[in-house]
Amino acid sequence: MTKDSGSDNSKKRYVIIGGVAGGMSAATRLRRLDPLADIVVFEKSGFVSYANCGLPYLVGGIITDEDRILLQTPESLGTRFNIQVNVGTEVLRIDRKAKVVEVHDRSQPKDKVRLEPYDYLIISTGASPARPPIEGLDGALTLRNVEDARGMMAAILPSTNRAVVIGGGFIGLEVAENLLHRNLNVTIVEAADHLLPPLDIEMVAPLERAARALGVEVLTSTSVEKIDHENKVVKLSNGYELPFDLVVASAGVRPNAQLAKDAGLKIGTLGGIVVDDDLRTSEPTIFAVGDVIEKSDFFDESDSLIPLANVANRQGRRAADVIILGRKGDAKVAIGTAIISAFGITVASTGWSERKLVSRKIAFEAIHSHPNSHATYYPGAKGMAIKVLYRPSGELLGAQIVGSDGVDKRIDVLATALGNGMKVDELAELELAYAPQFGSAKDPINLIGYIGENRLHNGVKTVYFNQVEELIEGNQELIDVRTPVEFAAGTIPGAKNIPLDEIFQRIGEIETGNPVVFCKVGQRGHNAAMFLNGLGIGARNLDGGITTFNDYLEVTRGKR
Repeated sequence: MTKDSGSDNSKKRYVIIGGVAGGMSAATRLRRLDPLADIVVFEKSGFVSYANCGLPYLVGGIITDEDRILLQTPESLGTRFNIQVNVGTEVLRIDRKAKVVEVHDRSQPKDKVRLEPYDYLIISTGASPARPPIEGLDGALTLRNVEDARGMMAAILPSTNRAVVIGGGFIGLEVAENLLHRNLNVTIVEAADHLLPPLDIEMVAPLERAARALGVEVLTSTSVEKIDHENKVVKLSNGYELPFDLVVASAGVRPNAQLAKDAGLKIGTLGGIVVDDDLRTSEPTIFAVGDVIEKSDFFDESDSLIPLANVANRQGRRAADVIILGRKGDAKVAIGTAIISAFGITVASTGWSERKLVSRKIAFEAIHSHPNSHATYYPGAKGMAIKVLYRPSGELLGAQIVGSDGVDKRIDVLATALGNGMKVDELAELELAYAPQFGSAKDPINLIGYIGENRLHNGVKTVYFNQVEELIEGNQELIDVRTPVEFAAGTIPGAKNIPLDEIFQRIGEIETGNPVVFCKVGQRGHNAAMFLNGLGIGARNLDGGITTFNDYLEVTRGKR
């Protein structure tokens, strides 16, 4: 074992464990701030800087050239940034007292290691696929790095026909879609009661509908008990067996924190490295960034794991700023804004979900809206579903959007508003870009604000999709204010039809002083409720209309 002499005392030596988003963001920022420093990166895999979010599309053949996702190489980083990058090199141990790391070049014998000194150390070891206790799971494929993508592509042979994807989260859906693009028959098995468990149940109906329409078999509320590689079947908790040629495990990720744990650094309850607001670990000269650390939730500062590339990039840069510039701030705070496109549907979210708010016993209100992506008179307008959650006092808590066009820009507006502490009614005042091919004079975000105004200031009362069945059982008077044609095509059981255009002429047909009115998406119902309230009848409107209620029924059908 040898120990390098290290660098000249006149300059600092920064060692970074792990590349990709967090590690390379830190390394290049360090170089820009300190042109004279020694900067050394050790990356266990063979690739140090690549777009890991592009890996599913490389597998699916959407991205046809692997070089397109390889952002930098050790050579290019050395030439441009004068950074010493060592790929295929694993850090085995951190000696905090001596301020050295023990390194093994994986091309060399196992007993050939060396010690590398540091002045500051940044840990960016990321996360690995979670390994739930399923017999045979070790033989399943995963997708986390370039080597995994190569292995998955190599496993798709001309004879490969059936693929089973275990896990219906973000990565699982992207893998499933791209295997479908490779003309495989795909089954998704998800233990939760719907795909994309971070979303609320009524919001995923368009996604599940689109997947099934493309021939994907979607099995929810179902877990895998065994993967029988010899007979090539996946055995499920419901007793069924799924034949497969290819099986992919995508059941989430867990922090790669063992190296830090072995070094005696503080590890949190979720298994990630504990850092302070400046990304400093329990050792003052060691920092950690990205998927390996526990973040602080934006709302209550609780520990959370948010494995997102943009968060890791931001934290890598911030760690360098703290080390060299002494910059302060809540660098580990994260809102958790995410987006995915699968099966022709775009799904995005920011902040907390209803499920999380309920679990934390936090009071909230919700708005469901079903606007179009742009002005309907301009060709190509597409529908979307928006859900916004807010405190009874108005402060935004979270949002989810499902649709196709225009989802990305709306979730970014909501994430920005949420991050800046805005209230739901203040969305009405946002001045957003408008032209008919991009939006409407009343943008969907403004419309959410108008609904919020009516709720907070005009006393409009609301009922929600998950209260409807209880209302039916309680013989609540339900009034469908859509047209007779719409009513005849299907309504809520027990509802009577009084179209909005006839509401004043047929006021005598309302039997109680507290009816619930509804329409397709909530707008006509809102008008009806306002009219009736003005006439002394305490009407309530069904938030999101029958569309949200039917989406809820579609996802929960057969699961209750």
